[in-house]
Amino acid sequence: MRLVVGRIGRAHGIRGDVAVDVRTDDPEERFAPGIQLLTDPAESGPLTVRSVRAHSGRLLVRFESVSDRTAAEELRGVTLMVDSADIAPTEDPDDFHDHELIGLRADTADGTQVGVVDNVLHHGQDLLVIRRTGGGEVLVPFVRELVPEVDTAAGRLVVDAPPGLLDLSSTS
Repeated sequence: MRLVVGRIGRAHGIRGDVAVDVRTDDPEERFAPGIQLLTDPAESGPLTVRSVRAHSGRLLVRFESVSDRTAAEELRGVTLMVDSADIAPTEDPDDFHDHELIGLRADTADGTQVGVVDNVLHHGQDLLVIRRTGGGEVLVPFVRELVPEVDTAAGRLVVDAPPGLLDLSSTS
């Protein structure tokens, strides 16, 4: 699975730097010199980070293959990505990357299948979007009280929902 880590904005200066709209929680690691990033459209890359610096509240990146402003301007709008397989799991057993949760089977504590995690939303409270086995979807707050067990190796998580939460599904 490819994960978006940024989007290239306008060129900065004459040496090929570009402003990057960062879309990752770890820009220091994702944009470190020597890191190779996949691109969308694919023909724009891959791009290898040559240097990176902060400037006026944004990230300026220079890529190995981009040596002047003209080449930098041609990259405007390109999406930068990494392969999820290249991202190591966190050391905290209670912390997960979204791509580790998406696709997990969601079961109740008694083993009844609820559905499959389709997405993770981050709106004040992290929410699991579970595509129901019988159709529709349900949103489950991603807190230990409601999701007491996450086993990525087994491909499942347990939902211990209060009465009615799993009945509030919409057909989408």
